[in-house]
Amino acid sequence: MHFWKVITLSEAIAVRQADNDKQVVVMWLHEKSKNTQDAYIQDIKKFLDFTGKKPFKEVTIGDIQAFADSLDDYAPATKARALAAVKSLFAFAHRIGYLRFDVSAPVRLPKIKETLGERILSEADVQRLIGMEDNKRNKALLGLIYIAGLRVSEACSLKWRDVQPASDGGYVTVFGKGDKTRTILIGKKIYDELLTLKGEAGANDPVFRSQKGGPLSPSQAWRIVKQAACRAGINPDVSPHWLRHAHASHALDHGCPIHLVQATLGHASVATTGRYLHARPNDSSARYLVS
Repeated sequence: MHFWKVITLSEAIAVRQADNDKQVVVMWLHEKSKNTQDAYIQDIKKFLDFTGKKPFKEVTIGDIQAFADSLDDYAPATKARALAAVKSLFAFAHRIGYLRFDVSAPVRLPKIKETLGERILSEADVQRLIGMEDNKRNKALLGLIYIAGLRVSEACSLKWRDVQPASDGGYVTVFGKGDKTRTILIGKKIYDELLTLKGEAGANDPVFRSQKGGPLSPSQAWRIVKQAACRAGINPDVSPHWLRHAHASHALDHGCPIHLVQATLGHASVATTGRYLHARPNDSSARYLVS
């Protein structure tokens, strides 16, 4: 029942009211990002396989609770994401009138320990990771992700038309999560490093090119970061997103206004940015007690 392959997204736009489960899923996925779609498809497929591909209108609260129990051997974050996908789908189906009741509503998502602090590199680690990179392209990639706080997909999709000069540095314009465009001011050092990559490239050519000449893929960027982390002798779990976390945490540590960090990173809510204030606090009442 791979119904996401049966109806294309363009066809779903014309659907004014869902008539079957296939249409519901495609309509639900329609405005989500490609990465979110891929993750949700896997989660919903897992749920459908668990229920024996039971039609949505026959799914019960017990089915969803049993599915939740079946995920106990998974990491808490994985379990929470899969349940969140199911709850989002059934809430959507109810909202558009396809389902009379949202049977997923009573099912609560599991609480997850906040581990953001474990994924924030120190400034010394970031400098070592970037500084020990000898490849010009890779060094610029690492530096830009950190300095601009970019998502890996945003960095990989940059074209030269998105990089423009400023009075003392430059601007990069990215089309990010939620189909939102934001322009980020970057310093002269990283701007000049980017320009060394341009050569004879045109406005529509990728800033970070693969060996075949096309845009660097996010998976290739992941490998570059992993190799850089290994070379620098830091946490082997480092990913490109850790550099984005580091940007937010370090900027706040240096007194950057939280709303400016929010705008730079493209967070929809300042509450998301606020997580970095608590991930690694600079002070606590514990320091005021006699040990």
